[in-house]
Amino acid sequence: MYTLPLPIVQGAAAPAAPGPAAAADAELVAQLQQGSEAAFRTLVERYQNRIYRTVLSLLRSPEEAEDVAQEVFVEVYQTIGRFRGEAALSTWLYRLATSRALKNRRRARAQKRFAYFTSLLGFDNQVLHEPADQGHPQAQLEEQQQLTLLLALIDRLPEQQQVAFTLRHEQELSYEEIAAVLNTTVPAVESLLFRARRTLRHHLSPALRHV
Repeated sequence: MYTLPLPIVQGAAAPAAPGPAAAADAELVAQLQQGSEAAFRTLVERYQNRIYRTVLSLLRSPEEAEDVAQEVFVEVYQTIGRFRGEAALSTWLYRLATSRALKNRRRARAQKRFAYFTSLLGFDNQVLHEPADQGHPQAQLEEQQQLTLLLALIDRLPEQQQVAFTLRHEQELSYEEIAAVLNTTVPAVESLLFRARRTLRHHLSPALRHV
């Protein structure tokens, strides 16, 4: 019987990559399905940073990313018995992470839209957007503005493009791995990344056109 899932620790040191990853994960899955607490601890230690950073790239909120990453491992804890190995363990984890992150983001946006319209009708005085932080030194202002623009543009990409871009540039997954996570083909991933980069290059200032 498992104990309670381990908490996700923000900023924990990334574990060393396993040697033959697929074989190591297959053995880990077998142990998890037998109810091994040690295997579950190993799973969290091996993947918590990758999952947390993937979710953070999509949500931009450390607190929310911690919660969602925790939910991913809770879901693994609850459903590992149904895992049949049609995809790699890492692929399954990335699918769970991106799916939950996007679901949370859609819900948050819907709540903001509802709050905005109710505020227009005079039902409340909720402030939906905090003013920008003006405390940056002048020398860093342009860089900060460019970073803000980049993040805003990434957030406005179509979801499939955003996930592909995040997995490629934040997690450095191969095209084949991204295709497995998105359940699509390598050419489709190439197309998603091409369109995402084209959109970003079109809108970004020349200083950031290396994206």
